[in-house]
Amino acid sequence: MPGLWRIAAECLLASIGLGVLTFAAFRVHATTATAALLFFFFIVLISLCGRFATALYGCILSVLCFNYFFAPPIFDLRVHEPRDIALVIAFSSTGLFISLLVSRIRKRTAALMQPNQKLRRSEERLLEAQRLSHTGSWQLDVVSGVVTVSPEIHQIFGSSPDEDFSSAEFWINRIHPEDRKAARELVEQTRIQKTDYRADYRIVLPGGAIKYLHVIGHPVLNESGDLIEFVGSSMDVTEAKQAEAKIRQSERELRQLLDLSPLHITEFGPDGSPLYNNQAALDFHGLTLEEWKSADLHSLLYPQDAERVLSEGLSKFQSGSPFEMEVRLRRKDGQYRWFLFRFNPIRDEQGRLTRWYAAATDIEERKQAEERLQNENVALREEIDKASMFEEIVGISPPLQTVLSRISKVAPTDSSVLITGETGTGKELVARAIHRRSQRYARAFVSANCAAIPRDLIASELFGHEKGAFTGATQRRLGRFELAEGGTIFLDEIGELPGETQIALLRVLQEHEFERVGGTGSIRTNVRVIAATNRDLEAAIAAGTFRSDLFYRLNVFPIEVPPLRVRQEDIPVLVEYFIDRYARKAGKSFRAVSKKSLDLLQSYPWPGNIRELQNVIERSVIVCDTENFSVDESWLARQPLATEANSRVELYRNLPSQEKTIIETALSESGGRVFGPSGAAEKLGMPRSTLESKIRSLKIDKKRFKTVDSSKKN
Repeated sequence: MPGLWRIAAECLLASIGLGVLTFAAFRVHATTATAALLFFFFIVLISLCGRFATALYGCILSVLCFNYFFAPPIFDLRVHEPRDIALVIAFSSTGLFISLLVSRIRKRTAALMQPNQKLRRSEERLLEAQRLSHTGSWQLDVVSGVVTVSPEIHQIFGSSPDEDFSSAEFWINRIHPEDRKAARELVEQTRIQKTDYRADYRIVLPGGAIKYLHVIGHPVLNESGDLIEFVGSSMDVTEAKQAEAKIRQSERELRQLLDLSPLHITEFGPDGSPLYNNQAALDFHGLTLEEWKSADLHSLLYPQDAERVLSEGLSKFQSGSPFEMEVRLRRKDGQYRWFLFRFNPIRDEQGRLTRWYAAATDIEERKQAEERLQNENVALREEIDKASMFEEIVGISPPLQTVLSRISKVAPTDSSVLITGETGTGKELVARAIHRRSQRYARAFVSANCAAIPRDLIASELFGHEKGAFTGATQRRLGRFELAEGGTIFLDEIGELPGETQIALLRVLQEHEFERVGGTGSIRTNVRVIAATNRDLEAAIAAGTFRSDLFYRLNVFPIEVPPLRVRQEDIPVLVEYFIDRYARKAGKSFRAVSKKSLDLLQSYPWPGNIRELQNVIERSVIVCDTENFSVDESWLARQPLATEANSRVELYRNLPSQEKTIIETALSESGGRVFGPSGAAEKLGMPRSTLESKIRSLKIDKKRFKTVDSSKKN
């Protein structure tokens, strides 16, 4: 619709204009020829200013208006005479032809002018781009030597369009004197070789200021290959050069600071290639920077460290994360010193790795101190091992040597060990000896007496518990297995372990994992288990109080510690050792041991084994006032050993109901006393803690037997 309204408006204006023009011609008594010329002129004007449809409509209206302004009219449409029809056709055809001709001329003119308009717009954009980028274009006609430049060239060189800048010499003279010769040679060389060129040089402005330019030239050849002209561009890079100069100045200042630093500062590429080393590092090696860059790594580092860096360094550089390395650097005198290198990556704004910087600190003194401390620790450990070995496992008897041989064989492995033997024979000392000679010697050795821990708490004690797992569990607690992680756990009196805890221990031995009491997640563990007992576990299995599968898991490598009564050869050695140990503590000195006392000690069966012997010697050292060591015979209470041993075996081989009867009988005979020389534990040949645990588990009332004992006395 807007297009129709526009055409209607144009047609109306054309008719009004034509009418006015014709009326004016009539008023001035224009001749018919003059009016016709005005008529055709107006048609051309309408065709140029309006559209083709407008011109066509205006033509028809003009013919009618032109005709009827004359009296009489030139032709009458109501009279259909051949002459009138011919005149109408002639006028209309002539006007239409002129309108079409003018419309075609206008379109062709518009089509020819459109590329020129695009070219002008492109030139304007190019000039604006040159202005913004400080880049001007130029053209050199090789034949005439005439130079044509863009306006931005004048802006860069500070020249005026009024100057005669058409010659190449005008522009060459603006180049800095120090760069002019090189520029001439480059242009001449390019002219001969007919190749592109790039150059950076300085120009001097009329006021004396200096600018830096980056120039690009390109030769233009004709069809014959002859050089006809050069075209190119000149970019003002003064700001970039000044920024580069500031950066280089900052780098020089930074390098000077780094050279003054006592640290070894090294710069590497993203792939680890060496780029820079400060003066302190170069002086240490006795090399120049170029020599250091090309030096082989084996000539800079200790051979073993160089191999380690080559095998591990590349992957660490590729990871892009900071890392540290301790290496030994070779000094210019051939000596090596320890250094700690800290590597840190440098990234650009896009997060891409651009550089690595490393700061190396001399740690030679620290390493020497660590080595001295380690040597002292090793020496001290050896002394302690020797002393503890002599103190804990002393003797030369064949039975003991068999035990020591088995210890040396099983210690380097991770196999479970079950140590059996009577009370006081030193089962825990054997376990400690195994741990010290194993690969776990640097980790913890944790012991737990299963008989001394209440049945309700033993699972928590071994495996830990979570907060709120039971009444009184106010916080999380780590168990013995977690404390012994990576080391060894020694479970003494394993035969007293409750049935439900036996299942948890079996899981540890089979799957190497456990759960805290009240916990929901499994915890992996890496612990070697050594167990000990003075019970007959096979009898306990037969009685249903000990799991057979747990027994076979523990009994991978059994070690039976012999009682002291079968180690008669070891008693004199043990006596001398204990006398020396306790005499030094008491500040006494003994020249000899009474032969009578030594015979007495060797003939005694020692139901308490080494622990009993140690107590007798310590007591005798305290009371003996002569230079000859002697033992009071009354301290060695002689009891039928066979009876004690049989009682103990009989106790372990009986069912729980029979165990209760045996323990009650022993309590009755001892008047309710559990420990001591005349206590029930001594009569039954078991540790006090074991007997106490059994009394609690079998719900035996000790006080009842004390009452019976009192009534007997009364």
